[in-house]
Amino acid sequence: MSAGQWAVAWRRFKRNKVGVAGLAMVLFYIFTGVYGLFFAPYPVRSFQCLYEGCTSLPPFVDLAHPFGTEQSGIDIFSEILHGTINDLYVGVVATLISVGIGVLIGGLAGYRSGVSSSFLLGVTQAFLVIPILVLILLFARIGQLLVAQGLGLTLITIILGVFGWPLIAYIVRGEILRIRELEFIQAERALGASNTRILFRHVLPNVLSPLIVYSSLLIAGNILTEVVVSFLGFGDPNTSTWGLLLQEGFDKLRTTWWVSVFPGLAVVFCVLGFNLLGDGLSDALNPRLRE
Repeated sequence: MSAGQWAVAWRRFKRNKVGVAGLAMVLFYIFTGVYGLFFAPYPVRSFQCLYEGCTSLPPFVDLAHPFGTEQSGIDIFSEILHGTINDLYVGVVATLISVGIGVLIGGLAGYRSGVSSSFLLGVTQAFLVIPILVLILLFARIGQLLVAQGLGLTLITIILGVFGWPLIAYIVRGEILRIRELEFIQAERALGASNTRILFRHVLPNVLSPLIVYSSLLIAGNILTEVVVSFLGFGDPNTSTWGLLLQEGFDKLRTTWWVSVFPGLAVVFCVLGFNLLGDGLSDALNPRLRE
């Protein structure tokens, strides 16, 4: 895409109220993740409320604990702020890993032909059928040493990234197969341009549109997967995440409902924001709808 096409896409995106709302929600979570730690009243996994005598405190009763506290003395508001950066870390970093691998594999499979292309396509299909959630649960048990050192969240992130690229590879391969036969690519090849120049100068920039849209949706999917893993008890108990809070409050949902409800709302609105953003980007970057 040229600079003019990006400008047209931005104008289209600004007119999409759903996409703008999603962008605002995503920016809010990013701001909260980066700067929220400075506003958190208590440190990570702090049981100070236990000694202050304010355990199992309902929400909106004490301004110092707007979302209430757990029976163990953990402040819910602080833990949600701490969990924001960790869940965004999983979603964004895992997506970056998947995009890097997917672009490399899909680019080679789409631009090459013959045995090498068939081999890469076969590897992609093999990875596509691997159940990522089961794999994470298995490695979470095997990697107890990493969890004990506070690296359990990184382990989940790496697994999501390493096994989450097949659909990206298919998207990139399909777009490259379509773009490489266009007239301007044939003209570049006739003028003596190398395959590397054509790939990085013309093909990959045109693949960015569907890649950006899918990446926004993949971030939401990775966050949801981390929440499910932590909720099932396979996450890192030493690291604050929304899924860990959901797990801690699930058994006491009848008495201390706020322990699960507020982190659950944080998950819902975060995932909703990325999905709305992806929907807006899809409309703005759709070449059939460009002005």
